[in-house]
Amino acid sequence: MALPAEGTLLILSGIGIPLYSTRSAKQTLQPVQAASVIRRTINMEAVNLSLPTATKYDTTISAHDVAPPAFDNIWPGLQVVIDCIAELQYPVGGTPSRTVVSGSAVTLGSFVRYRPQLTMIVTGLSVSADEWAAGQEWQLTATEV
Repeated sequence: MALPAEGTLLILSGIGIPLYSTRSAKQTLQPVQAASVIRRTINMEAVNLSLPTATKYDTTISAHDVAPPAFDNIWPGLQVVIDCIAELQYPVGGTPSRTVVSGSAVTLGSFVRYRPQLTMIVTGLSVSADEWAAGQEWQLTATEV
C-alpha cells in the first residue's frame, strides 16, 4: 500500500497532518479503564463486572519529525475522527467491531486485518522542540466517543 502525499496513513479529521510532521509516527490502542473491572468472588474466582458498553478504546499517537503538528487552537474536548495507523484483526466470516478505513482490509490466512476509523475526543496533547537537532516531537491522546 503506497503512502499518500502527506507521507502517512494517519488521518486526523478536524486537525490535519502537515507535511513532514508524522514520520516515525506510532499509535497505541488500549481498552478504556472502565472495560477492565475484574473482581474476585469469595471463592476467588475472577468475574468481569464491567459494563457491556465499555468496549471503547483510548489511543496515544506520537511522532518526531522536522515540522510541528497542526495543534494550534486544538484543545482537550475536541471531537475528531481518526483513521488509525494501528491495526486490528477479526476472523474471516466475522465482522469488524469498528468502521474499516477504506482500502485497508487485507485477508491473511483465516483473519482479516484492517485499520479502524474511530470517532474520539482529544484528552491531551503536547509538543516539544529540539533546537539543535531541528526536530519536533509531539503526542496526542484521545478516548473513543
